[in-house]
Amino acid sequence: MLFDNVLIITIIAASLIAVLVGPLFIPVLRRMKFGQSIRVEGPKSHQKKAGTPTMGGTIIMLALIFTVLKFANLSMEIFFLMLVTLGYGLIGFLDDFIKINKKRNLGLTAKQKFLAQILLAILAYALLITMGHDTSLHVPGTPWDIHLGWLYFPFLVFLFVGTTNAVNITDGLDGLLAGTGAIAFGAYAIIAWMLGKADTAIFSAAIVGAVLGFLVFNAHPARVFMGDTGSLALGGALAGVAIMTKTELLLAVIGGVFVVETLSVILQVVSFKTRGKRIFRMSPLHHHFELTGWSEWRVVVTFWLVAMVFAGLGVYLEVVR
Repeated sequence: MLFDNVLIITIIAASLIAVLVGPLFIPVLRRMKFGQSIRVEGPKSHQKKAGTPTMGGTIIMLALIFTVLKFANLSMEIFFLMLVTLGYGLIGFLDDFIKINKKRNLGLTAKQKFLAQILLAILAYALLITMGHDTSLHVPGTPWDIHLGWLYFPFLVFLFVGTTNAVNITDGLDGLLAGTGAIAFGAYAIIAWMLGKADTAIFSAAIVGAVLGFLVFNAHPARVFMGDTGSLALGGALAGVAIMTKTELLLAVIGGVFVVETLSVILQVVSFKTRGKRIFRMSPLHHHFELTGWSEWRVVVTFWLVAMVFAGLGVYLEVVR
């Protein structure tokens, strides 16, 4: 009953805040001409989306902050989660702002973004050390733990950089990342609660609600995009809750859609550079299905269903732990 009361109320509260903030914030983005630039090499059908307000991830962040302050304890656990979420969100915000200011599809250079992501991961690691964080990894579905010691540091950097970029890659269709993100965080809300990590559970539930509220404006046809502001923040938060629940390896299962999307890009690049041939019509994978004739909404809903399967499997593996 307590689970129902706290987490469900948190989800509802965050959703309502996002739904209320959206109509106030989106017109501001329009007046400031914060419109999305569409990459030329993307599907031609996406060109009509040019000018749609971006940086909508700010709506998610506002809903998250207010809800967490209301329902969670101001613990080191929450401080860490907010640090990595808002920190990576800030990197995304700078990237979005430069894109808009320079009126181009590229913001921060790849080196600048990569360096910023690594520096924030180092800061997160330093904070974890002061918290006495366990540096072992649990193997999902088994009783085994891998003790990394100092190797946990490079692993952590890889986890943050890999997760934020994988989530960012998935943000390519209306509602795709919002839906898959809500599903992944929903799984983590359940897992965190099962493990007695109440603050992490409430944090995860707050993101579920904030993202679902944002989805009201982001579902096809989208009235606003979350931009890198939202996608990098969600990636940082996802890695953060995996770390707090000591399910770092399980993240590859719960976030299976993000892993598959990233692998599709890697395979496409490697295949083209080594064989001169493409595996997919276009990467990431969601664009491949678009170009085979699927409607955007069909692709999104299919990916949501797949995300549910991955999330369910992840929760099951944690239950049998």
